[in-house]
Amino acid sequence: MAQAVVIGAGPAGLMAAEQLANAGHSVLVAEAKPSVARKFLMAGKSGLNLTKDEPFNTLIRAYGEDADWLRPMISAFDAEAVQHWARGLGQTLFTGSTGRVFPDVMKASPLLRAWLARLDEAGVEVKTRWRWAGWEGDALTFDAPDGQYSVSANVTVLALGGASWARLGSDGHWAQILAGKDVAMAPFEPANSALCVDWSAHMQPHFGAALKSVRWMAGDLESRGEAAISATGLEGGGLYSLTPALRSGRPLFVDLMPDLDQQALLARFAAKRSKTTLSQWMRKSLNLSPQKIALFHEMAKGGGLLQTAEVYMLKRLPILHAGLRPMDEAISTAGGVKRKALDDGLMLTVLPGVFCAGEMLDWEAPTGGYLLTACLATGRWAGQAAADWLE
Repeated sequence: MAQAVVIGAGPAGLMAAEQLANAGHSVLVAEAKPSVARKFLMAGKSGLNLTKDEPFNTLIRAYGEDADWLRPMISAFDAEAVQHWARGLGQTLFTGSTGRVFPDVMKASPLLRAWLARLDEAGVEVKTRWRWAGWEGDALTFDAPDGQYSVSANVTVLALGGASWARLGSDGHWAQILAGKDVAMAPFEPANSALCVDWSAHMQPHFGAALKSVRWMAGDLESRGEAAISATGLEGGGLYSLTPALRSGRPLFVDLMPDLDQQALLARFAAKRSKTTLSQWMRKSLNLSPQKIALFHEMAKGGGLLQTAEVYMLKRLPILHAGLRPMDEAISTAGGVKRKALDDGLMLTVLPGVFCAGEMLDWEAPTGGYLLTACLATGRWAGQAAADWLE
């Protein structure tokens, strides 16, 4: 027996557990993996980006036009609140030039240790290697190394993640269980995904190099972020925010000279000596990096002397690719439990007393602190609603 069971020990689940414990309820957290918050820790290896320090109306636009239903949740736990929460766990923070907020130590592990200690003091019990298998009657069932467990809960919060990075716990297995209960689901799709590119041999020396000071364009979306050339394609924050357009098949272009308008570019071209080659002109007159020049050759398939048409391509170079990388490699996923399956407190309308939070909900956002902010905000919202429902 348990008053409240939270399934999934990522940021959304731990936040929901804390709200329930703060309301005076006994809480059991069940996690399928041997340790908690594995994806959170992995994300923190390159620097834990907690949130984006910007006005709320700017912040909320990152979640797209279809995410108005998230507005009250993120308003109640916005970028300022995330920072206050992290400082309450003993973290000193700094804000980068782009508004991204990080702990001074950059890592996720100190924050997680402090958080788990606080949850332990609040009486939250955590069970690892407990994989949720669904329900038997009204009881939750879990598969564990030493057998199967059945738990009768007065309220349940599901915070099971999306369908990427399965090795860290987000495998989307839970979707079959909820679909069997007539919960409305949107198919999983990759979000914040890298691109597949079948490079020619001349690109190999540039694997690992970053494309900086560029502007990416796909459909109505644009980004000034950088991307890296990898053996399998292109990856990086500059491309991740364009995933919705790329998923729908919109072509991708890159502006290799975003700070130089077309007229100025043509003026430089007019001053070019007639015998200057394409690569020489881009290197000497435009100061393009070797990786930018290589990308131009790869995509324009040009050679010899620079032609006027190729000058225009510097501002809108088409990127020929083979689509998004496999979904399990994506940083996050779109799809999951649809808004129409939930009430305003994130409770499943067909399963009273069962709430959902985090990435398992049907929303998406670019990297840059937006993902973690929404996971924390929806976990907090679901936890508080679950506590209210108990009372």
